[in-house]
Order: sequence, then structure tokens, then C-alpha cells
Amino acid sequence: MAGKPQTLATTSAFEVLGPIMVGPSSSHTAGALRCAQVASSLVEGRLARVTFTLWNSFAHTYRGHGTDRALVAGALGLATDDERIRDAFELAREEGLEYSFVVAGDDATMHPNTVDIHMESDSGAVATVRGESLGGGKVRISRINGVGVSVTGRFSTLFVSHRDVPGVLAALTNLLAYAHVNIAFCRTYRTERGGQAYSVFETDGEPAEDVLAMARGLENVDFATFISLSGAGAVVGPGVSAEELFDDGEQLLDACAELGLSVGGVMRAREQMLIGAERAEAEMRRVVEAMRLETTAPIERPQRSLGGFIGGEAKGVAAAAASLAPSLMGPVQTDAVARAMAVLERSAAMGVIVAAPTAGSAGVVPGCVLALADHLGASEADVEDALFCAAAIGLNIQTGACVAGAEGGCQAEVGSAAAMAAAACAQLMGGSPEQALTAASLAISNLLGLVCDPVGGLVEVPCQARNAIGVAAAFSSAQLALSGVASLVPFDQVVHAMSEVGHALPASLRETARGGLAATPAACAACGACG
Repeated sequence: MAGKPQTLATTSAFEVLGPIMVGPSSSHTAGALRCAQVASSLVEGRLARVTFTLWNSFAHTYRGHGTDRALVAGALGLATDDERIRDAFELAREEGLEYSFVVAGDDATMHPNTVDIHMESDSGAVATVRGESLGGGKVRISRINGVGVSVTGRFSTLFVSHRDVPGVLAALTNLLAYAHVNIAFCRTYRTERGGQAYSVFETDGEPAEDVLAMARGLENVDFATFISLSGAGAVVGPGVSAEELFDDGEQLLDACAELGLSVGGVMRAREQMLIGAERAEAEMRRVVEAMRLETTAPIERPQRSLGGFIGGEAKGVAAAAASLAPSLMGPVQTDAVARAMAVLERSAAMGVIVAAPTAGSAGVVPGCVLALADHLGASEADVEDALFCAAAIGLNIQTGACVAGAEGGCQAEVGSAAAMAAAACAQLMGGSPEQALTAASLAISNLLGLVCDPVGGLVEVPCQARNAIGVAAAFSSAQLALSGVASLVPFDQVVHAMSEVGHALPASLRETARGGLAATPAACAACGACG
């Protein structure tokens, strides 16, 4: 099967269909929260004061995306799906946490979503940490007190600050061995020999509390802590990979042929290899349950968004279905559009959603899959396999391109979601793996170049309507593929083209709210009116 190295062989399906989070943005809300969550765990004592310095996309859209609230919530230790994120400022005041924000502006040498976090604890400890939100809720700590590092928090992680002298690493590894903790990876970062160093141990489980106490008591160790991201969803253990399955579309089709399975079947088998059958089934049930709620609750009980631009549109689409659907979108697509728009309303009101693959495009996959499945009377197993199919497509897109609007524009968000949904719909309709990938290719092809221009930096306009268009693209692409219409350009090459187009887009059209619709007089006037 897979004859080439697999770059994302350790990525779980639920890192693609996730995280389950409070909206409105997976990179600017969930990712920002996790940056602060990891950073705050690197300081000894209770956090007393924190200053967040915002760069690039974070600097331009932090209020509209709820990044400011999310950062404070992360510093307080809240999880990505905690609905108290909206009230983070009040919670901070209750906890006695002082916070402030500095807008630093643009620096092309940094990741588009970067925050520097300067922290002081009640014990007198001081640290400055640089966090990067990579999209889909994934994060990386890239700098600690001026030392370049790479800490993601995806796995069980022991972080140790120590002097760079002989014997420290030996003492730490001996301690973990004594505690029966298996080390998968260990990396040490330093700026000079004999100076300050940071060692990161990714392990197969969290050490007992007494291990931390013993590590802190070792000679030349300044501080030790255990990093654990709450609400992180299902991730595999460090060093565990899915061997010989797939890393791109070509390999995916080979795996389907060799195993005699659908795209979703192969992805399910891959997930069971990674995290076990029982956990895979439990995580998928959790995702489906969250998707059913997010696609229906806002239609039944509309709620105004954080920015006030949307709220009630999904109910309006559903209510007009009887008169409009027969002549225009049809009943199933109308249902799918209403559900997709409902997810964006829930997200924009800082409700709990599933980012699939991102919060800005979270409505497309559940809207399409659940509406079509209900129409077909599909079983729960069929729904789950369709979502596994969507995850396989999303995984391949993340391998060859990206799903973050700040990196690749809205084509990377709604375009990726439409491709995932198109493949899932093709499979639900009985299509072959080849037809599923063709549907995904056509969906991306027809949304190539779509810019990310959120009005006021809010994930509301045009994001909600673009989720509706993503549904239309997914349904059309699935029908074309099932009708025998081919994609001249193979899926892997389509993904590569999307990556190149994303890199060619100017920063003003990549989630900074400085171009496109966001820069029009009407949008600026609307933002001025709502504050």
C-alpha cells in the first residue's frame, strides 16, 4: 500500500473531525486557548499577571474571533468545549488574574497566528512563551524565555527546566524508568553549552504526582511540570503510527482496493490501529451526538451571534423549505443548508460545535452528511463510515496543503470541508472510492481561490453563507462524480494546487479582515455601528 513516507501517520481521525469546542474559530479561539493553556502550565505557582502580545492575524481579528477571551480562558485552565469561555474576563477578575493585551501588528517572519505570553506567578516566577495556532485547534509552543523549542501538548508531556550540565538527563530518564513511565521521545533545547536548557519528554502516560515532586528535587532542576491539554479529543500515543495504509489520495485508493473497503472503511480500520476499536467507536459516537445537536438546536431556538450580524437565518431557510425547495435547491439540500447555517450560528454565539475541519467551515460536513443520511434512512454505522470518509479526505488535505484560513484563505476552510462532505455523500450514495475522491477533487476545483475576508474579523459574514455554498458545492460534486463526470486533475494534484494558490493570496485576503468584503464601505459602516 503506502510506498512513500507518511507525514501525518500519527494523526487521528478525530484531530481532523475536531476539536469539539466553543466557537467561533478553531485557530483563533480553540487554538488560542490551547496556546495559553500550555504556556500557563510552564510557570510555577498560581498565575497572577499575564500580558498577551498579538501578532499578524491575531492582532487584526482578536476581538471578533473571541481570541482575547480564549487566551484568558486558557490561562485559567478552561477546556476548549467549556461554555464559560465567553465569560472568561469575569472569571479572571473573580480569580484575581490580571490580564492585558498588546497589539504588535505584522511580522512576516512569524506564523500568521502568533501570540507572545508574558506571565508572572504569585511565587515570583516569570516566563515569556511564544505560541502559534496552526489551525484546527492544533498549537505549537515555539519559544520559551528566548529559547527555540517545539512543544505541542498533543501527547502526555513532561517539561523540565534545568541547567545544561552532565548527568541531568540521565537522572531524569532513570527517574521515569523507576516510575515505569515509557519515554517515546525526548528532546533538549538550549542556547549555549552549560546555560539554561529545557527538556521535553513525550510519554505513554502521565507520571504520578510524586514523580513531579522527585523531578523538581533533582540537582540542577529549576522546574518540572506535566502538560496535559484538556478537551484535546482522541490523539494517538507518541511514536504510534498507522503503517502501510495511506498518506495521499493515490495511496488511499490502493488501500481501498487491497483491503476491499470503502474510503470510510479504510479510515475506520486505520483509527482502530491507532487508538483501539473501543475508543474509536466511543469517540465517533461523541462526534455524531455533538453534530446532531449543533445542526438542530439553533433552528429550534435561534440565538444572536457575538457580533450581532447573524442569528435566525437557519430557521428562516428551514421555514421556507416548503415553498422554495421544490423549485430551487430541493428538500435534501435545503435541509443540509439550514443545518450548516445553524452550526455557524451556534459557533458565532460561542456555543459548542465540532470543528470539521475548522470552526469557520464547521457546518458543511454535518449539514450534508446528516441531511442525506436522514433522507436515505441510513444506519448509524453508515453515518459513522461517511464521517470516517470525510476525515480521510481532510487528513490528505492537511498532508498536502492546510485547512486554516490564515494560511490558505477560505478555500482551505470551506473548500476543504466541501471536499470532505462531497466524498462522504458519494460514499453514502453507494459510490466507489474512486468516485468519492473525484467528488472531493471537483469540490476543491470549484472553490479554488476563495478568499477569507471576515467582516469585522467575525466568523459570521460571509462565513455563514459560504457554508451554505460549501453544501451546494459538495452535493453538486457528489452528483457529478456519481454520474460518471471525471476530474481531469487527480485529487493529490488538486490539493497541491490549492496549497500554491493559498500561498499566493496576499495577507489581506487570509483572515485578517483587511481586504475583500471586509474592506467594503458597507462592511466598515456595519462594524462602526455595532462597535
